[in-house]
Amino acid sequence: MNSVLLNKLNEITNEENDILSGKNEIDRSIYMHENSHVIDSNLLLEQGKLITVRPHTRFVHFPPHTHNYVEMIYMCQGQTRHIINGTEVILKNGELLILSQNAVQEIYPAKKEDIAVNFIILPQFFDTAIHMIDDESNPVRDFLVNCLCNNKKNVNYLHFNVSDILPIQNLLENLIWTLVNRQPNKRSINQLTMGLLFLQLTNHTENLKINSDVFENQLILDVLRYIEEHYFNASLKELAKSLHYNMCWLSREIKKQTGKTFTDLIQDKRLNQAAFLLKTTDMKVFQISSSVGYENLSYFHRIFRKKFSISPYKYKKCK
Repeated sequence: MNSVLLNKLNEITNEENDILSGKNEIDRSIYMHENSHVIDSNLLLEQGKLITVRPHTRFVHFPPHTHNYVEMIYMCQGQTRHIINGTEVILKNGELLILSQNAVQEIYPAKKEDIAVNFIILPQFFDTAIHMIDDESNPVRDFLVNCLCNNKKNVNYLHFNVSDILPIQNLLENLIWTLVNRQPNKRSINQLTMGLLFLQLTNHTENLKINSDVFENQLILDVLRYIEEHYFNASLKELAKSLHYNMCWLSREIKKQTGKTFTDLIQDKRLNQAAFLLKTTDMKVFQISSSVGYENLSYFHRIFRKKFSISPYKYKKCK
């Protein structure tokens, strides 16, 4: 990427300054309304605009959320870690991740050298792109059509490993440059550029990973949100009661829709949180084990090694 543009994207924002000064969570007022877990395009887009771009906020954890727009994330440098509908996605340098409105996304903290840009895009912006793509069904075209229709049973993300495909890299950099530098009267050019980008992507579906949305997002979002907030002492009985579902039915539905049991989801969250604390704090391993809900240290060691293929002590030393 152009060094001038990369340096501009690497600047510490006011939001990131607040985080580095001790605020350990996102400023929800920037992204969503009170008591909502939906990031709202009206808070991020200027009135009348269909697309904008902003640097991905680093140093902080984004809890599970959805968007009321299509999000496109381009990794300019480094990498970021995402959990999308329970699936881990590591977005590496030069890769592209496109999320539908119904994807449930969680993002782990990025470091200073991990530079990504987020495109906030209203679905109607893709009208030109759809007309430019051949009518024959393919994963990219189907994804765009389903986003326009806000189909809740569609593919919820596209993950392209296109770091070595120069035309795609050039088109993405052109889009970022135009939007970051606020070039006037560029909607038509940007829509054509986006159309060319998606034409290129349809020619490289061998570099594509997709994830089909096969469950009701609201239910799973509620489950993930509960686990996010109560992973230390989470209870399926309490969750079922709060959601007004039969506990046995909810247990089966979670397994059916995610491929994991409620216990598996809690364990994943606890171990991911433990890994985060090992990397970012000076807490002792036994303190971290206890803080995420495991009083039995030997058991914590065993399941941590099973998940990460390394002991907690060695994982901590690698930071």
